Amino acid sequence: MHIPPFENHNSPIVDIDDATVPLNYFNIVKLTKGQAFEYAVPGYETCIVPATGTVDVDIEGFKVLGLGLRKEDVWDGEPEGVYVPTAARATLVCTSDNAEIFVAGARYDKVLDAFAVRSDELDLVQYGSDDTKTHRKIKHILGSKYHGQVGRLLVSELFTVGEGGWSGFPSHKHDTDRLPQETRHDETYNFRFKPNHGSGVQMLQREDGVAGDAYHIVDGSTICLDSGYHPCAVLPGYQMYYFTILGGLSQRSLIQYFQPSHAYQVETIPGIKDMIAKFK
Repeated sequence: MHIPPFENHNSPIVDIDDATVPLNYFNIVKLTKGQAFEYAVPGYETCIVPATGTVDVDIEGFKVLGLGLRKEDVWDGEPEGVYVPTAARATLVCTSDNAEIFVAGARYDKVLDAFAVRSDELDLVQYGSDDTKTHRKIKHILGSKYHGQVGRLLVSELFTVGEGGWSGFPSHKHDTDRLPQETRHDETYNFRFKPNHGSGVQMLQREDGVAGDAYHIVDGSTICLDSGYHPCAVLPGYQMYYFTILGGLSQRSLIQYFQPSHAYQVETIPGIKDMIAKFK
């Protein structure tokens, strides 16, 4: 499902128990200097990631000051994040002129401990190649290194490297719990383009060999993926970014099932096996 960009007035774009991606939660919060925003999400663990700007965060006494390094856009430096335990009350106060903050969530009923992820604690992966039109960089905020501290939530930022090209290829899905071949993980994206009048396409093919759907994605588009194979592409001459939320049904580790007609291309893309391993 495609949700075109709109002014959400700090209300969730993907709320709890969403009809398409019930395992996910997503909000975009926009603040000006001195403004505060408070939230708690029963039944969901969350992660606060400033897209731009800087905020102070207080999670029931656990304080993180000066979170967020980027000023202009998501290409302007490394991300940072704070893990918020299930149902915990978090307060954000904007300390820069403006801030745009992503709040990512996954359904989880146990209560863990809050912690911060600073820019030097990210898990970075770069794979693909210009020749295969698959060159991209992934910045894991809540990646595999935090398995012992997070319940079901995976949070990453994905960038195309260069201008134009494909992401999420070879086509894969993760909509069914059938270990060890595949896990059920709902997925939500928010896209940005540079320059911001750029755009791309999100494909969604429910069944191998049967024509699927395609969505025209623009700066600020949100995509909710409940099932099917889902590669995406950006127009030549533009860079693409997408904030990625994955919520697992029965486990945190993601096992992708590659589309049979394209699975052999796993062997043709440099570094892709390292990328796959970082989601497990």
